[in-house]
Amino acid sequence: MPTFPVPAPLEHHGPARVISMCNQKGGVGKTTTTINLGAALAEYGRRVLLVDFDPQGALSAGLGVNPHELDKTVYQLLMERGTDVREVIRETAVAGLDLLPANIDLSAAEVQLVGEVARESVLARALRPALNDYDVVLIDCQPSLGLLTVNALTASHGVLIPLECEFFALRGVALLVETIEKVQERLNPGLEIDGILATMFDGRTLHSREVVTRVVDAFGDDVFHTVIGRTVKFPDATVAAEPITSYAGNHPGAEAYRQLARELVARGDAA
Repeated sequence: MPTFPVPAPLEHHGPARVISMCNQKGGVGKTTTTINLGAALAEYGRRVLLVDFDPQGALSAGLGVNPHELDKTVYQLLMERGTDVREVIRETAVAGLDLLPANIDLSAAEVQLVGEVARESVLARALRPALNDYDVVLIDCQPSLGLLTVNALTASHGVLIPLECEFFALRGVALLVETIEKVQERLNPGLEIDGILATMFDGRTLHSREVVTRVVDAFGDDVFHTVIGRTVKFPDATVAAEPITSYAGNHPGAEAYRQLARELVARGDAA
């Protein structure tokens, strides 16, 4: 394992690099990674905006926001002209970490966006006024390859693919990469795959080790050196509505996300 240095403090903030957490398979650790990677980057002095782009609102709930009590969410930002992104952003309990929340209303946007002009670029336009305030924007995508996910990819500079260390999860990556390539060709030529992150790894099982080996064989340097292990501390931290970096700061899971943050900066994929 290479040693990734603690990133130097930033002298100024922005403009942000936008990264989508994307995988059409559910339950692979997208939301967990968004919260904990964001918190780890914030620990290193980065200003981070988390965008909840899943109608289930798991990211918002995981940071202590009740999705059902929100007056303004990312839905209003997309669908109501004149809504300023800075009116919708909420501070979290973690210094340097802000949230653009969502709830079930967002599910209607998928249908309503079909009739919009430049429908794939609505999120990119909505986020633009806030980009100079942040160093990194992390978008938690829903588990599908529909219009919302295409919006997220069009708004992004990079894609981080969390991949559960399980054989069936591996099969869907080819379809996801195909979708990313289509967005690159038609909508966002600057989009790149930042890396594939192995999650829910259990080093005691041959199956987990075989899946990681196959991923590295297929994608080579696109696979992060950092691997996220399976632990009950992640759901415990979610119930407590805080990142594992503050809930159990000395736990190996917290250190893994700090290492991922350092690796992302060292690769040049985050400021």
